[in-house]
Amino acid sequence: MAIFSRTFRSGLLLGLLAALIVAAAAFIGLDRYDTQTLKRTVKRGAVNCGVNAGLPGFANKDANGNWSGFDVDICRAVAAAVFDDPAKVNFIPLDANQRFKELQNRTVDILSRNSTWSMSREVDYDLTFAAVSYYDGEGFMLRRSRNVDSALELGGTRVCVQSDTTTQLNLADYFKVNNITYDEMKFGNVGDMMKAYEAGKCDVLTTDTSQLYALRQNLAKPDDHVILADIISKEPLAPVVRQRDDQWMLIVKWAVYAMLNAEELGVTSKNIDEALKSKKPDVMRLVGTDGNYGERLGLTNDWAARIIRHVGNYGEMYERNVGLGSKLGIPRGLNQLWNAGGIQYAPPIR
Repeated sequence: MAIFSRTFRSGLLLGLLAALIVAAAAFIGLDRYDTQTLKRTVKRGAVNCGVNAGLPGFANKDANGNWSGFDVDICRAVAAAVFDDPAKVNFIPLDANQRFKELQNRTVDILSRNSTWSMSREVDYDLTFAAVSYYDGEGFMLRRSRNVDSALELGGTRVCVQSDTTTQLNLADYFKVNNITYDEMKFGNVGDMMKAYEAGKCDVLTTDTSQLYALRQNLAKPDDHVILADIISKEPLAPVVRQRDDQWMLIVKWAVYAMLNAEELGVTSKNIDEALKSKKPDVMRLVGTDGNYGERLGLTNDWAARIIRHVGNYGEMYERNVGLGSKLGIPRGLNQLWNAGGIQYAPPIR
């Protein structure tokens, strides 16, 4: 009987120990995979948004501390959908080496920082790129006085590139495939890279073409520098969220898609009140007067109307920040809607 009692107690102890191990593993899993971003964001009263520390047209802070830019507006769109207030965003500047780790660590809820969607980034960091907000590609900028028309003419040059980026990998691939020799001048951050380029320590600067347009504005004489037409890579830029939080991922994804659908349907920040009276089925689904699509996301049914009213549709956001009417003057190109010669395309709301 005593032997049985000891055996029973030992088995019970082992069972409890196993249960504790399972519970600990579950806790670690929950801690790693955040599934409460919306709940925590609402409780905080603001979206924590990771952005570039300073990239004109995409994320830039003025002397009064006001942020503006294409990537900034994406976070404002999410805040508009959640709070009906695009100002309820805390912008947190992050450099390229910090961005994914800080998203993992929950310092930010969204990373909206000219980041290229790639398989390794999703797999290695347990992150999800919600939706392509900007189709880009790596390019080259150099002094106009060099009279170079093609990237194939860059043999023997010193090329400035930011280290630990897809840009650096693309650069190596391009020159290897085309049997072109070059001297790589790598830098840990954009600021040091730009200083080296301005000082003439390298002949060419390479990064995403959108970033080249932005960086050129910071040069003493922007017109003295030319951006080549050559595009050497695919760089789909997208806002990023943590994996395993499908609700938050869907909110960020559909915030981008709502702006694209609004542009396609002709719904703008100026005519949103008229759109709310529309009897067209696709417009009614977009603005929330038909169906309960917003409630399915955990939001109000007028979530998309909030975005359009406060931030605008995709075309308004693009032109205001980086389009031909802005200081950057970047043509829509691939970022034109699919029915206007581009490849921007949003799934329907239905």
